Amino acid sequence: MRVGAVVLAAGGSSRLGRPKQLLVHEGRALVRRAAEAAVAAGCEPVVVVLGAHGEAVAAELAGLPVRTVDNPEWQVGMGGSLRVGVRALPEVEAVLVLLCDQLRVDAAHLGALVDTFARTRSPIVASGYEGARGVPALFSRALRPELEALEADQGARKVIVRDASRVVEVPLPGGGEDVDTAADLSLLSPRAGG
Repeated sequence: MRVGAVVLAAGGSSRLGRPKQLLVHEGRALVRRAAEAAVAAGCEPVVVVLGAHGEAVAAELAGLPVRTVDNPEWQVGMGGSLRVGVRALPEVEAVLVLLCDQLRVDAAHLGALVDTFARTRSPIVASGYEGARGVPALFSRALRPELEALEADQGARKVIVRDASRVVEVPLPGGGEDVDTAADLSLLSPRAGG
């Protein structure tokens, strides 16, 4: 079973005031940490969507078996980046969509999403946290058209909430911990294992 991954790393981090993709957590830049987790979970290929700060973000991925694609219209919204990433994937059984700033996401959680899909063949396997379902989430091949049809300002959650009967949930404790504002910087652990 071949599962491709799309790591969304194109945003401008306007609320934070500096590129969140390059912030260090547990000894690695957030974008590298997300890409490494996708690779370690067995996803292939792994596509990282770049936009703002593209060259610096790409440099953090050096040596990883990932492909980068550019979204020249990254300012318009996440839906456009998701579309660019999905279209860059070859034919795969499923697409795993993840962000680079969810601090509790690791290879074990991504692996659990993939394993749950392999076992259930549910159209969507989503992470459950804070009373909702969201990304990281895995979408079966049949849902690629829905992902590609998202408006520029819409994220994958729109596809997840469309029909609860097609979603299996994998709990992600602390899944809402991400880095959007300067106040969130306190969540980062700069040293490996720190």
